[in-house]
Amino acid sequence: MNSSIHINDLSLKLATHRSAVDAAIARVIDSGYVVLGPEVANFESSFSKFLGVKYCVGVGNGTDALEIGLRAIGVKKNHLVATVANAGFYTATAILSIGAEPFFLDVNKNSCNTTLSEVARAIDSGVHAIVLTHLYGLAVKDTLEIYDLCKRKNIPLLEDCAQSHGAVIGGQKVGSFGGAATFSFYPTKNLGALGDGGAIVTNSKSIAESASSLRQYGWKEKYLVSIDGGRNSRLDEMQAAILSSFLPSLEKENSLRREIAKKYNQMIHNPDIELPISSFSNNYVAHLYVIKTQHRESLRRHLTSCNINSDIHYPTPDHQQIVFKNLYLETDKLSVTDTLAKEVLTLPCHPFMTDAMVEAVILAMNSWKP
Repeated sequence: MNSSIHINDLSLKLATHRSAVDAAIARVIDSGYVVLGPEVANFESSFSKFLGVKYCVGVGNGTDALEIGLRAIGVKKNHLVATVANAGFYTATAILSIGAEPFFLDVNKNSCNTTLSEVARAIDSGVHAIVLTHLYGLAVKDTLEIYDLCKRKNIPLLEDCAQSHGAVIGGQKVGSFGGAATFSFYPTKNLGALGDGGAIVTNSKSIAESASSLRQYGWKEKYLVSIDGGRNSRLDEMQAAILSSFLPSLEKENSLRREIAKKYNQMIHNPDIELPISSFSNNYVAHLYVIKTQHRESLRRHLTSCNINSDIHYPTPDHQQIVFKNLYLETDKLSVTDTLAKEVLTLPCHPFMTDAMVEAVILAMNSWKP
């Protein structure tokens, strides 16, 4: 193929949904509302129903959702908050913004998600809250057990669902287990806007009310600030309307992603590549298809020569980031995370890929030799 095959292709997405997007944009322009109007209320209602939760609070982006969600479940300055270190520093950013401290969890090498034993280790170490990240679109296998443990120990649980819109575990969609959950609607997400957006979802009225106040300066009512830590983070009408136009297609597009991932697993045969282990059931929405290899740069060069884009999610674990000034470098608790950062590589996998694109990726992977 002459043109590049991208990790995501928003032009193909827009071509597919153009009429619905145009109608959504026109509806907002005609309404005269631009912030926290009927489109936001409609999307919040639709998305909460999709997930099977009572409340949804739209915010400006996924990182704001994490910070506001953590504050809403009770995280405060100097609290210790458990999170994985292999998910791009977004949760750590939110934790640090509150003045809290991250406690890093290691992950399972096959799933790249954390485990019940790691959460138990964190609770035994005195954490005040747990962030459970469903990475790459795969629901954490131990979600139900982790939820039960946190409930028994009275430790608040926040699900980070930025990459897992629509994934199911134990008969429930992720985002419906913890005290609250957060989502990102960045354009490349399975449910992505055409700009930034995020949401906090919950079954708790008090948490929803706190999140609603925190997204708008901490107001109890206009110009009356009642909660510390508020910010200006509101989902705008245009993005809410566009998200509402995309939501009805989410399940179908998740299924298309899974079919591509399944085809990769069935047809890529290379002894120097470790494929992701998945049942390809509804616990996996294939936000990212991530392989492992000990010869990553060689493979990347080969894919580039074949006009196939790749990416690394993520090359630097949180505990190795410069901002921590070597604070965590002596840890021996994150060995799997450290290994994965050197080996993981993301291949194109999105619902707008043609059969020819998928076959080109498979051919390139099978023809590579380190």
